[in-house]
Amino acid sequence: MAKINFKPNEDRVLVEPAPAEAKTASGIIIPDTAKEKPQKGTVIAVGEGLKDKPVTVKVGDSILYGKYSGTEISIDGKEYLIMRNSDIFGII
Repeated sequence: MAKINFKPNEDRVLVEPAPAEAKTASGIIIPDTAKEKPQKGTVIAVGEGLKDKPVTVKVGDSILYGKYSGTEISIDGKEYLIMRNSDIFGII
């Protein structure tokens, strides 16, 4: 995991999405146009949390999140998602 010089504010979390599946379980190759956005990823950075609601994940956790959660951002040429702690369903 690469070190990033980025610190999210409040209860926000920076996530590196897992790569989209290129092949089904039965071996069928999925074309780029049909690949779905992954709904899991790895936490890269976390904010301090809110006074009455701390952040529940830590750097390095593998998480599940909603299909349309977060905002896509690019840092140093790499794509990440930034989302609120409440958008995370759980830790894998």
